[in-house]
Amino acid sequence: MNNKKQQLKKHKLIATGLFFLMAVIYVFMLFLSKYTNQSWINYVKYFSEAAMVGALADWFAVTALFKYPLGIKIPHTNLINNNKNALGANLGNFVSENFLNQETIRPYISKIDLSKFILNWISNEKNFNKFIVEMQIVLKNIILKVDDVEISKLISVKGKEIIDEVNLQVLISKGLFYVLEIREHQRLISLIIPQAKHYVENNKEAIYDKVVEKNPILGLIGGKAVTNQLISGIISFLDDIESNENHTIRNEISSKLYEISETIQTDQNWKVRFENLKNDFITDEKIQEFAIKFWQNSKLSLIDNLENQNSTLNQYIEKYLKEIRENLRDNLIMQAKINQTVQKMIYKLALKNSSEIGNIISKTVHDWDGQELSEKLELEVGKDLQFIRINGTLVGGIVGLLIYSLTQLFT
Repeated sequence: MNNKKQQLKKHKLIATGLFFLMAVIYVFMLFLSKYTNQSWINYVKYFSEAAMVGALADWFAVTALFKYPLGIKIPHTNLINNNKNALGANLGNFVSENFLNQETIRPYISKIDLSKFILNWISNEKNFNKFIVEMQIVLKNIILKVDDVEISKLISVKGKEIIDEVNLQVLISKGLFYVLEIREHQRLISLIIPQAKHYVENNKEAIYDKVVEKNPILGLIGGKAVTNQLISGIISFLDDIESNENHTIRNEISSKLYEISETIQTDQNWKVRFENLKNDFITDEKIQEFAIKFWQNSKLSLIDNLENQNSTLNQYIEKYLKEIRENLRDNLIMQAKINQTVQKMIYKLALKNSSEIGNIISKTVHDWDGQELSEKLELEVGKDLQFIRINGTLVGGIVGLLIYSLTQLFT
């Protein structure tokens, strides 16, 4: 700023000094003309006289842009200060109409190659590692700043919606049918039978007591022998069921389970039972409580994983970003789509907001102080405008000399 002030002051001194030089020459020529009649004196005198006129005229013109000449409020002077708002509006319209139109911005926007810039940047491992770290920080900040209450409510609402959509009647019926189709019930039967045989063998006395209790007369005619035969028959019967997957009992159990599966799906009573079960055990309070605990635990777990560079989550993030980088590098169609999308977005945005940009310029200029604006502009262009004064001095002198010469020539 100080350098600009010094340059402006320097060029003002040059232009003003040139004016005073012409004034001194003019006075000196007047003095010489009283003592000599040499013709060249008149030529120099008229040159300096016209030069002074040109210098004063251009000084007035330049000064009138930024302030009142000599402080006198002459009409149409101090133009920038007095016409600041109009200048701002005109400048805004000029920018909007001449810089932000289709013909002007299309050549520049069509050269935008965002995909190439992204690839060049992330291909640098140092940049890529920084990007991963920044991504982790961003994700952590998002998790820390989200409203826990709102997230819990969202989980609760979504959980309630999912539970409401679950048809326990159909789900359990289909589940049982699936178990039967893959014969898992047969495996269950095969697991239960050995336990049943073991129970029978280890509880002979209890079985004998129960038999005698029901039929006391057996105790008098050898009840234990009868009981042993009964137990032996039961074990033999269970052995047959265990060894034969097509045993009648197995088939009857299968048929009964299929029947139960069908009944569960179609019977209205089962539907009511399951709905009551769901309403009794899955209340809104329990869902909300679960949602709060779920989010709190998930939040702590996510933060811990993001802070641990060797965590599975961070490894997944790094792997995923590397896959994106490789896909972008090899997929020319994706690169073209990215560029087209960005170019189209910028193009529409620029055209849509061209008038708004003009309004911003106009409003900004309107809010500036007029005197301050004049001083700033004078600092920026005042140095060059002083050359107008210098040129005006010289051109005025030459024109004056030319007019005097032509006058002398034709008179």
